[in-house]
Amino acid sequence: MLMVSDAQEVTLLELLDLSTAFGCVDHAILLHRLQIGSASLTDVVLEWIFSFLSERTQQVAYNGRLSSVHVLFGVPQGSVLGQLLYVLYTAELFHVVARHQLRLHMYADDSQVYVSVRQYACQ
Repeated sequence: MLMVSDAQEVTLLELLDLSTAFGCVDHAILLHRLQIGSASLTDVVLEWIFSFLSERTQQVAYNGRLSSVHVLFGVPQGSVLGQLLYVLYTAELFHVVARHQLRLHMYADDSQVYVSVRQYACQ
């Protein structure tokens, strides 16, 4: 940003904070992207990732009772693999932003979309 300022350009910045983003990852879409996006992932690795994501449950205790819910979406936030899978899931966003001649910076679920333009002095 400092280099842009030195070049007398202004930067327009949009901050995106995607709340519960890790919980919105669609397992089927993620696995499909992993299958077509990388020739280096073997079937064994894809099966392991599928196993990591599937058959997950979570429980909520309320009024002395426990619920048991099958988790169909999301990646575990507390694991290194969960964060990596989220980044791979959202990688397409870089292509979408670039098609519109914008720039993107991401850190986990916080994203910054920006563009720098030459500023003109009004006379």
